Amino acid sequence: MSLQTPEAIRTLQRKLYGKAKAEPGFRFYLLYDKVWRADILRHAYDLARANQGAPGVDGVTFERIEAAGLADWLTRLGEDLRAKAYRCQAVRRMMIPKPGGGERPLGIPTIRDRVVQTAAKLVLEPIFEADLEPAAYGYRPGRSASEAIQAVLVLLRQGHTDVVDADLSKYFDTIPHDELMLSIARRIVDPDMLRLIKQWLKTPVETTDPDGKRRMEGGKASRQGVPQGGVISPLVANLYMNRFLKHWRQTGRSEAWQAHVINYADDFVILSRGHAAGALAWTDRVMARLGLTLNRTKTRLCDARAERFDFLGYSFGPHCFRQTGRWFIGASPSAKSVQRLKDKVGAILVPGNMGRWEEVRDTLNRLLRGWCGYFSPGSHYVTDRAIEAHVYDRVRNFLVRRHKMPPRSIGPFRMEAVFGELGVLRAPHCRRSGARS
Repeated sequence: MSLQTPEAIRTLQRKLYGKAKAEPGFRFYLLYDKVWRADILRHAYDLARANQGAPGVDGVTFERIEAAGLADWLTRLGEDLRAKAYRCQAVRRMMIPKPGGGERPLGIPTIRDRVVQTAAKLVLEPIFEADLEPAAYGYRPGRSASEAIQAVLVLLRQGHTDVVDADLSKYFDTIPHDELMLSIARRIVDPDMLRLIKQWLKTPVETTDPDGKRRMEGGKASRQGVPQGGVISPLVANLYMNRFLKHWRQTGRSEAWQAHVINYADDFVILSRGHAAGALAWTDRVMARLGLTLNRTKTRLCDARAERFDFLGYSFGPHCFRQTGRWFIGASPSAKSVQRLKDKVGAILVPGNMGRWEEVRDTLNRLLRGWCGYFSPGSHYVTDRAIEAHVYDRVRNFLVRRHKMPPRSIGPFRMEAVFGELGVLRAPHCRRSGARS
């Protein structure tokens, strides 16, 4: 859900961005009073509400807040901020399965803390945005993963085919607090705003043991890490990564190595003309000075004319025209991305799903439409055919079970019927016509 920013807030953001852009050395002294402005807190709440999300350690939900009176809740929150009595609560940690195996931690702040973080982001983002390098695409207004993907394709086709396929080891968990606060303080001098940000960095994390016992980790003693899941986390993580990107530009690496960095959050690739090894060695040294570590087992050098590398869900490298057999450098959905989609299709079409077929179909079509929307650039004929076959097979099995037919029968659920009168979307049709269920 996208909410339009009220004009008064947009005006403030334009002024902050304009000042920061016009004066790179300017430091902002008065920002905290904007965070508890009534219109900013209300818009921050609306944004948090639109993003849904589970409750934090206090168990408070949006429905509970609104049932008790949203206006009073926002007023009390504003008063706490104004009196500098606001204190953030612990972050509830959940472990989320990673596509390649294993788990990654996700921190869930309370709704109260999410609203304050969103309010702070509305004020801080225009200032930091003015300083971010063009090579950064992640979590920025007006920028997207699709643009990063297109930038990689353009560079590859221009001959930047010697690639550093980089992977940072636990980037969010290892950002050093002292260095991060120095990066923030280069622009923000307001002590109350700095104190607010430091609170979020030092927030304790509540974890649950396998036996169900809760315990606290981190807190004031922690010296590194930005909780993944916090509203403010992508913004400050971008700011810290910007130190690497800025140093790359200022030391003339692009000209020296005919190389370019494309960065999305903690993920990046370096595309060069014959200087990938030098770029990797330089990057390793710079990251170490920043307190970060390249994952040695996942970072590799790649010649994109002969082999593929994965970035942002795509597989870049040699592809073949089906009609002519001619090879070209292109991009297509990666094998991991295709498998993730298949897993999600399977999760919708499980035997225990007792919803009406129309509801099941609409949920499936939203998934397929989202997939097609993201994977529009590049080549996708082969993956479309594989996904179409998988979707048909799962839908047919689902309906055969539901109608208590013999397991291997087809009956009325032929491919033409599934993708016709039953209304399941075909991937190519999604892209060409934006078909609706």
